[in-house]
Amino acid sequence: MSERLADLIAAQEPGRGLSGAFYCDPEIYERDLARIFQRHWLSAGHASEMPKPGDYVTRNIGGERVILVRGRDGAVHALLNVCRHRGAEIVADEAGHADYFVCPYHAWSYGLDGRLEAARHMPDGFDRAAHGLRRLALREAEGLLFASFAKTPLDFTAVAETLAGSCSRYGWAKAKVAHRERYAIAANWKLAVENYVECYHCSPAHPEYSRLHALEQPLPRIEALNARMRARTAALGVAVAERPLWQGSEAGREAVDCFRYALYEGIATGSEDGRPLAPLMGDFADYDGGATSIHVGGASFLLAYPDHGVVYRFAPRGVTECEMELLWLVRADAREGIDYDKARLTWLWQVTTEADKRIIEHTARGVRSRFFEPGPLAPMEYNERRYIDWYLGEIA
Repeated sequence: MSERLADLIAAQEPGRGLSGAFYCDPEIYERDLARIFQRHWLSAGHASEMPKPGDYVTRNIGGERVILVRGRDGAVHALLNVCRHRGAEIVADEAGHADYFVCPYHAWSYGLDGRLEAARHMPDGFDRAAHGLRRLALREAEGLLFASFAKTPLDFTAVAETLAGSCSRYGWAKAKVAHRERYAIAANWKLAVENYVECYHCSPAHPEYSRLHALEQPLPRIEALNARMRARTAALGVAVAERPLWQGSEAGREAVDCFRYALYEGIATGSEDGRPLAPLMGDFADYDGGATSIHVGGASFLLAYPDHGVVYRFAPRGVTECEMELLWLVRADAREGIDYDKARLTWLWQVTTEADKRIIEHTARGVRSRFFEPGPLAPMEYNERRYIDWYLGEIA
């Protein structure tokens, strides 16, 4: 770490937002890639997207193009979408089916597990085994896929245990992706993530969300609502774990946080009118009037309602560009047009994310001002404060 970056971290005032350099400086961006995106576990989607051997999708994971493919062994593999010969992108499609992958440049051919199967006219002694596609570490937990570029990935145990105590109750292992949407945002990735983790902006910016979710108020005001939600959950016989394990990586473990909060009385789920959207999932035989939020590793976020789920993936695309991808989950046997209407299912988080994109891009233009000075964080920005402290510790 350079002396200049160390000075910027040391100068950061506790309880205030980050200074403008953290959103605009190429050196800090490179540090972010090395310390956040190349070390931590990153959401890669859901295993249901690749039901059969040979099915694949391509994703921006941590700023890199990655192929996720179901191998002949039935396992999902994560392969860097970069040929080992001259670096050409091997797969251009977002999804498809293949028996093997052939580079369009010089026709090097790779198996579904990334091994180099053929390389035309290479000399005697060429070692095919040493030139397979770069493989990422991959973990599947409750149907969710997480990838890591690290040679020695952070311990995933706490994440797996947290998902087993939360997403399993919502039946995510037996879910499918009903819709996927990607948003390109003209802003540094941290502005997008910081916007996601705080709800101080929810009331003024998201009236659609705030009509339904009590989180738009300070926590002390919704304690009674949260207590009633937990009582309803318990009465249904559902035990959703809440685990505050947001931690730095000094001990080699991944950070994860799982918490629950109430919807307003009479609201069943996150829909335009608060009414149900799809068949109930997992252990839920009725609606408990609540939602479960899970944060993993700094760039991956999950939101579970009794009848559907939403996966939020954040990925950098440059110093002042990023990508936010959403996946909507429903029960695997739910039929579009019969059991759920896709437009109704996706409405709330589409309108909310479109508003977030505008807000984030407004902020990106503002923090570039040479006169910008971050102000004090409000009490409702407790998650933002925690995230900033965690982030500074990680890049230091």
